[in-house]
Amino acid sequence: MADALTRLGDAVASFARRGARLSVSGVVTEVSPSHFRVEGLSKFLRLDDCVLLEGAGRSCHGQAIRIDRAGVLVKSFESNAGVGLGARVTRLGPIEIAPHLDWKGRVIDALGRPIDGLGPLNQGPTRGLDAPPPNPMSRARVDAPAPTGVAAIDAFTPLCRGQRVGVFAGSGVGKSTLLSMMTRSAAFDSAVICLVGERGREVRDFLAEALGQSAANAVVVVATGDESPMMRRLAPLAATAIAESYRDQGQSVLLIMDSVTRYAHALREIALAAGEPPAANGFAPSVFADIPRLLERAGPGLDGGGSITAIFSVLVDGDNHNDPIADCIRGTLDGHIVLEREIAEQGRYPAINILKSISRLADRVWSPPEREIVAKARALVARFEDTRDLRLLGGYQPGGDAELDRAVQLTPAIYKALQQAPDAPPKPNVIQELAAVLS
Repeated sequence: MADALTRLGDAVASFARRGARLSVSGVVTEVSPSHFRVEGLSKFLRLDDCVLLEGAGRSCHGQAIRIDRAGVLVKSFESNAGVGLGARVTRLGPIEIAPHLDWKGRVIDALGRPIDGLGPLNQGPTRGLDAPPPNPMSRARVDAPAPTGVAAIDAFTPLCRGQRVGVFAGSGVGKSTLLSMMTRSAAFDSAVICLVGERGREVRDFLAEALGQSAANAVVVVATGDESPMMRRLAPLAATAIAESYRDQGQSVLLIMDSVTRYAHALREIALAAGEPPAANGFAPSVFADIPRLLERAGPGLDGGGSITAIFSVLVDGDNHNDPIADCIRGTLDGHIVLEREIAEQGRYPAINILKSISRLADRVWSPPEREIVAKARALVARFEDTRDLRLLGGYQPGGDAELDRAVQLTPAIYKALQQAPDAPPKPNVIQELAAVLS
């Protein structure tokens, strides 16, 4: 009898995998604040498969986060699912979206559903949310400049199309404002912007004030802080899948994700609910595997195709730039831009520390004369900042050190050249401006 049931189960599973119109269901046997346990679906589900939970008077979607012989742990996409014991749970399969170029100018949620009230979305070819990155030996090389219009970045940490950089900052230092300035760059065909864990009121402010006219060329994927960790986890995956779709059509895409840290927080909640042990700072080991897998999907596409230039914001907890998540992200990316609270408190915006920021592909953008100008300016700023305490204590006297005299004289002018208001026009000739200051 047991063998017959096993063969029947295998036949049903094979039938379901072939895409036949068969509904496979189980029942909820345990309800907790973090997950549901479902029996009857263990042989038919794979990790990250989507299911439909039928609650009291309404239904909601969930995802399998752990599977064993005793049952399946399912986490709902909704914070208040209203599902009780004995509720029916139906397998739906992997989550897919169907990006279309007409999605530009629209605002969607993590499941690809419109939330802007502008009607249904046109549908393109379907694709899964969790795709592998391109083969590293088939990827195009990164060498075409991608000016952002932000003076401090274009001068000291210039970007290339297909590069991936992180913006590291504590809360309230101007991270989101800097990202909004970069969305106005004319170097890209499309933009995909992912807002993860943001306050609800900030979404409309970002669209109206930060994006402005650029909104018509951008797809915005939103999962606010009050949504479930499942939605906050899926939003970056959905945004990356949309960017990949546009890249595969030959477009140069700007992908902005704010922030990867909140994505990591969502991963931590899900991993702990699935029973993983906490490791560094309470983050489960799988978090440090999922983050690089997501970040590696951005970058150049195949030779002759499009590219994804990705800018990931990283919220450093307690202004600690060496916390485990920041370290993991910094080691994966092609550069990092560091914002510091002390610079913001001095009234210099964007509050970029040009001495701690680096672009690993800058040499592919600078010409030899530009490299020399930037090196001279950086050296002056370094000398100026190294002697700040000495000068405050009155230990500096002009005429004793010609190099220090030059740093004290010219560094304020360098800072002035790099200052830029959020609504200011782009500065296309910032290196020439620095050359004039140094001459």
